[in-house]
Amino acid sequence: MTALRAAATVAALAVAPLMITLATASPAGAHGSLEDPVSRVKTCFDEGPESPVSDACRDLVAIGGTQPLYDWNEVNLADAAGRHRELIPDGKLCSAGRDKYAGLDQARADWPASTLSAGQHTFRYRATAPHRGGFELFITKEGYDPSTPLRWSDLESFGTVTDPPLENGSYVFDLTVPDRSGRHLIYSVWQRSDSPEAFYTCSDVVFGGAAGGGTVIEPAPPATAPEPGPGAEESGHTDHGEHGEHSGHEDHSDHEDHGDHTGPGGHDTTPGEDRETPGDTTAPAGNAPAPAGDQGTAVTGEDDPELAATGGDAAGTAALALGGAAALTAGTATLLLAARRRAAAARRA
Repeated sequence: MTALRAAATVAALAVAPLMITLATASPAGAHGSLEDPVSRVKTCFDEGPESPVSDACRDLVAIGGTQPLYDWNEVNLADAAGRHRELIPDGKLCSAGRDKYAGLDQARADWPASTLSAGQHTFRYRATAPHRGGFELFITKEGYDPSTPLRWSDLESFGTVTDPPLENGSYVFDLTVPDRSGRHLIYSVWQRSDSPEAFYTCSDVVFGGAAGGGTVIEPAPPATAPEPGPGAEESGHTDHGEHGEHSGHEDHSDHEDHGDHTGPGGHDTTPGEDRETPGDTTAPAGNAPAPAGDQGTAVTGEDDPELAATGGDAAGTAALALGGAAALTAGTATLLLAARRRAAAARRA
């Protein structure tokens, strides 16, 4: 019996890790952000988390560090389930009420902004991990003052869409933009239908040129992310910021292609003053680890429109786990049979 127990223990210890691998071999959670018109968090990420160009983005980093920008695609609430107004208080709409992204709630009129016109517009929402769900877009009402905290009562909905087509890693859909003048804000809610999780964005826009005597600043083109320095870990994502109580899911890495000085969706934008244009316009990885040490060039991978880069190949991982488990099961059965035979022989002797 001692041999039998030993064999069973060995089998359990050998199979357990594979079962854990199989249980966790599932697709990554949804992530994304509006890219046309580009969101605040994506704009600041494109400027470069370590050395943002605009005052608003520099102050965002001063408030919350660089990690919110590396995690530009996860301004989310894991348990929203449509309760957006209930969970997100006035004044914290752009951060979704999460302390980690508090810098996005700065009430100021100098956020980099994209020009926008009334009428039909093609919106693009970058989905680094696509999932089924619906989008609702809001625009601030006439009389909106960007220097005051954004409230739900400042917004009016101007369109919804369910399961729009995915093109080159982005959801693409057309909506009719209401007539506005001056500086305004587009607020988006992406509510997943396969999960209670929802994502939120704020995009600053200007109708008809500069508003209130301010300068319309074009969001920066995608910049090359710094490479983790010698002290950074090579495997996994190192979070150097507070994830907040609502994150509720694992980190992911993704890479995207973004537009040039004409704006993310091809609409006209007015360049800001003294802005630098990086030579490499390939967007860096979302959720890249905050660098430790000198700046360099991020190691990038291929876009996967169906799964975040760090999500892995769930089907392949599951197959390997099942194959390994089957092999161990067969070996364990052989071991148990041999142990039984030895025990029987001992009893006969």
